[in-house]
Amino acid sequence: MLHHYQPSILSAPPHTTIPTTKSTAIRASTSTSLSKSRKTKTNISADEARISLLLALASQASSRSQQILMDLATESGKYLFPRRRFESRNLEEALMSVPDLETPEFRVIVRRDQYEIREVEPYFVAETMMPGISGFDFNGASQGFNVLAEYLFGKNTKSESMEMTTPVFTRKAQSDGEKMEMTAPVITKQSIYRDKWQMSFVMPSKYGADLPVPKDPSVKIKEVPRRIVAVSAFSGYVSDKEVKRRESKLRDALKSDKQFQLKKGALVEVAQYNPPFTLPFSRRNEIALEVEWKQE
Repeated sequence: MLHHYQPSILSAPPHTTIPTTKSTAIRASTSTSLSKSRKTKTNISADEARISLLLALASQASSRSQQILMDLATESGKYLFPRRRFESRNLEEALMSVPDLETPEFRVIVRRDQYEIREVEPYFVAETMMPGISGFDFNGASQGFNVLAEYLFGKNTKSESMEMTTPVFTRKAQSDGEKMEMTAPVITKQSIYRDKWQMSFVMPSKYGADLPVPKDPSVKIKEVPRRIVAVSAFSGYVSDKEVKRRESKLRDALKSDKQFQLKKGALVEVAQYNPPFTLPFSRRNEIALEVEWKQE
């Protein structure tokens, strides 16, 4: 009896090629493709990671640069688009401008032809003694300004950057035994020490007395009490010669004032509101002397 041999996958001879079904071939092909795909994908991912990292860093740097530019533009805008908060008595004052920065609060008691009388509210200042033969000696003024600016922008126990204020005051220094009174952000003052001047920055009012402690021992924090001052404004750049002329003129004018008189020992203060790049005719400077009500 003849038996027909039926080939079986299980019983196939060693060298016999096993036929595959269509579904088996598809699965094998798919498996091979996935394996190649994984290898390709792995290689691409490494490249993509490097590119993504570079793009992320570039984007981060771009964002940071944009933020710096925005901050710079905002701060510059305060100078480029100033506000006018002072009433003008003449054409010279009408052309003056003041940056959009915080200034000490005050009210005008009375206006005269050559000056006005103000009552200035209390405020805090950071001050330093600066070297120089005059209040407007470039090296001394620069050194004093830089020391105070470092404190304002982070050289303090809180490493906190504070907002800039205006004006910058220059005033003659007083001896340690005398009461010190000042007005405004940066004050330079000269006293019995002919080669010594003081410069002061007015502190932002939002801090009150809770100001960061300076790391530089040459910087002192003081509170300026409420006081009354006679103020005369002028434009242009400040010089020692101009300050002396303006001070003498203000002192002479006050002699005929029927309501106010110079306070004994009053020292001149010079307020400068504008940055160096401001055009001379747009600059606002002020000469101030402390006064008091006359006794009736």
